Amino acid sequence: MYLLGEQPAYADRLINRLQEIPAQLLDGLAPSGATIEIGSSEDLNEELHTQQLFIIESGLLHALVDERPLFYLQEGDLLGLRQGHELPHCRYRSDESIRLIPYSRAAAFQHIHAAPQRQELFTQYLIGQTALLTDALARLKQPEIQPTTGFQHFAAGEELIRQGDDAEDVFIIIEGHAVAIVDGQKVGDVQREEIFGAMAVFTHEKRSATVLATTPCTVMVIPKEQFLSLMQSNPKIAHSLIESMARRIDLLNREVTQLRLPITA
Repeated sequence: MYLLGEQPAYADRLINRLQEIPAQLLDGLAPSGATIEIGSSEDLNEELHTQQLFIIESGLLHALVDERPLFYLQEGDLLGLRQGHELPHCRYRSDESIRLIPYSRAAAFQHIHAAPQRQELFTQYLIGQTALLTDALARLKQPEIQPTTGFQHFAAGEELIRQGDDAEDVFIIIEGHAVAIVDGQKVGDVQREEIFGAMAVFTHEKRSATVLATTPCTVMVIPKEQFLSLMQSNPKIAHSLIESMARRIDLLNREVTQLRLPITA
């Protein structure tokens, strides 16, 4: 997915990574039919089966939401996720021939949710797409009403979040590396593309740890209301994230236990 107009370099890097994800999500799943080739079309929705997902093999699609051009899709992008009676109408238009690889929608979701790694990858994909649109909206707004969401940059040594602060956002490191610190003691690492800050959002408590950048970091910021809405609308994604957080908590508990073990000669 590419947004219309100019966009910062970090958005370009995120877009490139997101375009690689659909093929990884559906790796090992057989297409539901032969590749479909469609010529120029004013409304591709009228020519596609609603119970299928498609990976764009070649070509370019223009997306118009409520008849306003917003973004376009190209090779590697996933088509067919956007369904729902309460969503604004999105029309896909193509000025050239486009080739689509079809997959059964039901089989695709079963395949994705059959493996925790694919579940986490799907979570990153959805949050990444949402963050791109949020960032684009933030840059279109006037400065005095611009929301504090989208992407933030931190130098090495800066705090991404601070222990004891209120939890207003959830974060994903797009570039860089950070460490988690509790009461002055390092308790873990935060790697690139890792979600952090979600626990306090779920529990409505203060931040339990400080996250400190060890290298220059670009961080995706998701407001807690937006993040919770995504979790509520897709329980399987929430389940995947909770499993990931549980594994991290278990790892931290082991590290704390090791720190408390008496030193023997």
